Amino acid sequence: MEYVIKNKELTATIDSFGAQLKSLKDNERGKEYLWSADPKFWGKTSPVLFPFIGVLKNNSFRYKGKEYEMTRHGFARDMEFELRRQGEDFVILDLKATEKTLESYPFLFDFELEHRLENKSLKVLWHIKNEGTKTMYFSVGGHPAFACPPGEEGKRTDCFVKFEEKEDIVVTEIDIEKGLVTGQKHKMSLEQGILPISEDLFVHDALVLENHQCHRVELCDQKKQPYIKVEFDAPLVGVWSVANSEAAYVCIEPWYGRCDSVNFDGEIKNRDWTNELVSGEVFEEGYVISVLK
Repeated sequence: MEYVIKNKELTATIDSFGAQLKSLKDNERGKEYLWSADPKFWGKTSPVLFPFIGVLKNNSFRYKGKEYEMTRHGFARDMEFELRRQGEDFVILDLKATEKTLESYPFLFDFELEHRLENKSLKVLWHIKNEGTKTMYFSVGGHPAFACPPGEEGKRTDCFVKFEEKEDIVVTEIDIEKGLVTGQKHKMSLEQGILPISEDLFVHDALVLENHQCHRVELCDQKKQPYIKVEFDAPLVGVWSVANSEAAYVCIEPWYGRCDSVNFDGEIKNRDWTNELVSGEVFEEGYVISVLK
């Protein structure tokens, strides 16, 4: 089921399967800002990452002495969400724990995912409640993929990523074969916060920034003019695209969590950047996408 929400400025389409944002258009020009989901490169547009982000070491974790298997980015992106509430400019979809999810993730949860339009922005909000009696450990993140370049004119390598007004960023390195953090970091220099999108920018997987390095990432066109902005309070953000410059998209991914490190011991409570909820507690966070031009 697809849900369409609209205000004077924007129209968004959200799919109940995975609660995935499928389209974000400017009403005046009909301009599409999301990636087309061409399966030749990557067939998704904005999957939600829950209850894990990235790869788990050995594709598993341990809880109270028992091993549980888990696929990359968790299961929410591949599940049907139910409609909770809808208005003209918002929709709230819901996913609850099932017998099937308990086989791979032994926690009872209620996950509401809200999309709400305000002027030229789309707010994506997560409301996660621990409905069980034991402490719940989880990660959650966004993965929106934006058309790059905008308007399908030119190449991705004509565009730029802007990290606020910073002089440099520190990137956490990932072993692309294993999908795990190596423990190494390297610094990348910026010019007034701007980083060119080169042919080899994503050959080592996503650019992962930890420790609240920035709270705003923008995509810029060929003239270095920002056309889309993502704002967040998350402690991590990933910037990613497939390592092929013909793939006309770039993802800006606010994360509360990330993939495991190569030396992870397997115990879920020891995962880097894990979040905890005691019984009955609610986690409420999200991010905002703004159309700039």
